[in-house]
Amino acid sequence: MSIQSTIEATASTLPPSLSRIANMVRENPSIVIDMTINELAQECRTSVASVVRFCRAIGFSGYAPLRMALATELGKESAQFSARGAFGSEISDEDTLQEAVSKLAALELLAIEETVARLDLGVLEAAIDAIDTADRILLYGIGASQFVAQDLAHKLLRVGRNAHLLADPHEAIAATVLRTAQTVAIGFSHAGSTVETVRFLETARANGAATIAVTSAKDSPLSHAADHALFTEVRESAFRAGAMVSRIAQLALVDCLFVGVAKRRFAETVDALERTHVAMRALRD
Repeated sequence: MSIQSTIEATASTLPPSLSRIANMVRENPSIVIDMTINELAQECRTSVASVVRFCRAIGFSGYAPLRMALATELGKESAQFSARGAFGSEISDEDTLQEAVSKLAALELLAIEETVARLDLGVLEAAIDAIDTADRILLYGIGASQFVAQDLAHKLLRVGRNAHLLADPHEAIAATVLRTAQTVAIGFSHAGSTVETVRFLETARANGAATIAVTSAKDSPLSHAADHALFTEVRESAFRAGAMVSRIAQLALVDCLFVGVAKRRFAETVDALERTHVAMRALRD
């Protein structure tokens, strides 16, 4: 995981003094390179000791190693995305539309690349096994995560799988308790701390279902409630109403799951997709 993605994933779990540092660095990563540890502490209205604790929380022994590693990371990314301009800087009111779109596109491309590059294929294979052998597939998420759950439910239904998108938290809990067949429950939450989604997976697991989490937070309640946790690598923009970059990364994982499931019964899948395509085309004609 990149340094910036690590900060994004852990920011919500940090205490207030460390969270202020995380948010400052998320908005402008180059601040670590430009400022001394004392200057950063003052800018974040905290202490030098808190900056050191922040460094340790994201896997570094101190401020100097963080500065060196982040400088290297930003340099590589600047070269990789130089054609898009000002990579790593936040979208501002001074940006032209082209600059804002380019910055967003760079973040989304990077999210897909990092998510796929760091994907644990063993966990993915196990999740695919659970979905493929399930008689019933329950999917749940809130807000933008619900749209991602809906996308996977739609794909699975198109190939004849018994997939259920659960929109209401009470409905979700009831579905996990009333286990009538071999079940897999899949929960979606970017931060991994949405109470309703965590409870959905916990209840499903307690009632014998296999559980899968799609989240960016490795040490989160949702990941701990899952038998198989799949992680996105995301740096979300401040313009994240309904989520943007995080949603793109989750959709990439959804496609990986679907392709894996579809390949298990390739001929059957192709036939199902063709038949549903013909049926829907007839409705438009």
